[in-house]
Amino acid sequence: MTRRKRRNHASAFKAKVALAAVKGEHTLAELAEQFDVHPNQIQDWKRRLIEGAEDVFGGHADKARPNEQELEKLHAKIGQLAMENDFLSTVLGRDR
Repeated sequence: MTRRKRRNHASAFKAKVALAAVKGEHTLAELAEQFDVHPNQIQDWKRRLIEGAEDVFGGHADKARPNEQELEKLHAKIGQLAMENDFLSTVLGRDR
């Protein structure tokens, strides 16, 4: 029996298979045959989908968003640096 070359599946394919497993309309064996992947792999993708579902609905979304105050400070710093660059360009006689 020859070994199959290791395959890398796209995330869209993994999501499609995991959603089919979550629906429960077919058994894992049927899905494995239909999508040509091992049943254990389908179980893993299904588990990861269910565990990650909380993040979709805002579980970690608040942590990813920058703080409004921090954003204002960064914009102010950008403005300050732009003014300093303009000033130094004028003083050094460089044309923009």
